[in-house]
Amino acid sequence: MMHMTLYWGKQVTLLFDSWKTDSWLSYSLTLLACFLFASFYQYMEDRRIRCKSLASANSPSTTTPLLSKMGRFKPAKAASAVLFGFNSAIGYLLMLAIMSFNGGVFLAIVSGLTVGYLVFRGQEDEEVAVVDNPCACA
Repeated sequence: MMHMTLYWGKQVTLLFDSWKTDSWLSYSLTLLACFLFASFYQYMEDRRIRCKSLASANSPSTTTPLLSKMGRFKPAKAASAVLFGFNSAIGYLLMLAIMSFNGGVFLAIVSGLTVGYLVFRGQEDEEVAVVDNPCACA
């Protein structure tokens, strides 16, 4: 049965038909996996932002981006693109997990994102990256 409202309980099907919980132990391990996966997302997002800043630091800044050379391959830019794709996949899987509408899964993912942000991206002494795009997956 697919829930369309938030529910609380130990029985949840998460992402795959074979990932079903039926006991408190399997449910707790699933919540732990969601928490760790969400924290890992924040870690990888930090790596992506650092790689992107490295790629932009190596490229000459121009005031006319349309006139810049597009044909040169840069490893840092390619790595940034790969990390973007990987992080997008993780983000969509987390969103699909939340769409199970289980309250515990929701809280585990949100708390994992919060703790991951605090641990991996919450340094105050580093420079602040300005993001022009308000999209969450950008």
